[in-house]
Amino acid sequence: MKIAMVGVGGVGGYFGAKLAQSGADVTFVARGATAGALRSNGIRVESIAGNFSVPHIRVRDERSPGEEFDAVLIAVKAWQLPDAIASIRLLLGRDTLVVPLLNGVEAPELLSRELGQEHVAGGLSAIVAWAAAPGVIRHAGADPTIMFGELDNRRSDRCESLLGILRSAGITAELPPDIQRSMWTKFAFITPMSGIGGVTRVPVGIWRTTPETRAMAIAAVKEVAAVAAARGIALDADLIPLTMSRYDGLPPDATASLQRDVMSGRPSELEAQLGAVVRLGAESGVVTQLHAFMYHALLPGERLVRKNG
Repeated sequence: MKIAMVGVGGVGGYFGAKLAQSGADVTFVARGATAGALRSNGIRVESIAGNFSVPHIRVRDERSPGEEFDAVLIAVKAWQLPDAIASIRLLLGRDTLVVPLLNGVEAPELLSRELGQEHVAGGLSAIVAWAAAPGVIRHAGADPTIMFGELDNRRSDRCESLLGILRSAGITAELPPDIQRSMWTKFAFITPMSGIGGVTRVPVGIWRTTPETRAMAIAAVKEVAAVAAARGIALDADLIPLTMSRYDGLPPDATASLQRDVMSGRPSELEAQLGAVVRLGAESGVVTQLHAFMYHALLPGERLVRKNG
C-alpha cells in the first residue's frame, strides 16, 4: 500500500516517521525548507518514548504531478486545508483513501465536496507533538493514536489494509464503530483545552488545578456535547469525567497546538475549533456562551496575525 503523508509538523512528522522506520511505503509531501531538510537529513523524532531517526526517506514536492497513492494521510493545520486541496488531487487514484488527521470536525465535508465523497474517510489523531525544526519532531505527551474509518462506518478493505500497516509500524490505531462520534469526542477534548490555554496563556497543569478554570473546562465540554447532540451525535454519558481524566493525565507543561500558535504570533486553528463550536451551535439552535467568549477574546489577535502575515 502506497501512502502519502501531507504535512510534516508534529502529527504528520511523528506518524510518517514511524511508518518510514517500519519500512512502509510512505512518501512525505512537503515544500520549502521542510522538503530540503527531509531530503538532506531524513527525519528525527525526539520522543518521551525514545528518540529515533530515519535518515533516508521519500520526499515529494507538493506540486509534483503524476503519482497515485493508495492512501493519503492529511496532517496540515485546519486553516491550511483549502490551499492543500490542489496538491492532494495530484495524489489520487480511482480508489485512493483520504484520511484527515486534523483538529475539528468539518474536514471530511470539505474534502468530500472537493475530491468526491468516495475518497474520503473520517479521522483523528491524539498526540502532543510539534516540529522543533524542519525535519525534527518533538513528541512530549499522550500515547500517539490514530482513529479513522469510512464515513458510513463500513469495514472496507482499504481501511483494513491501512489499519494493518499502521499497527505493523507500532502505531496505536483503531477503526471505531462510529467515526463521527469518535471525532466529536476528540473535538470535545481539544477545543476546550485550546480555548482555555489560549486565553489564559498557561499550560494544562496550571489551569486544570485552578478551580475556576477547571470549572470552565467542564462547562466547555458540556457545550460541545450539546452541539453534537443537536446534530444527531450522542456522545458517551461519561464524557465529562472521561475528558477531565484525560486532561489530568497530560504532562503538566502540555499545551494545545492552537495555544502554541497564539502565543508565538502564528495563524491558528481558531476558526476550525472554537469558531466551529460557535458556528455549528448557532446553526443547531444551541447557545455556546463560553466558547463565544473565548472565540471573541482570541479573534482580534488572530485577525492581526493574518493581516500582518
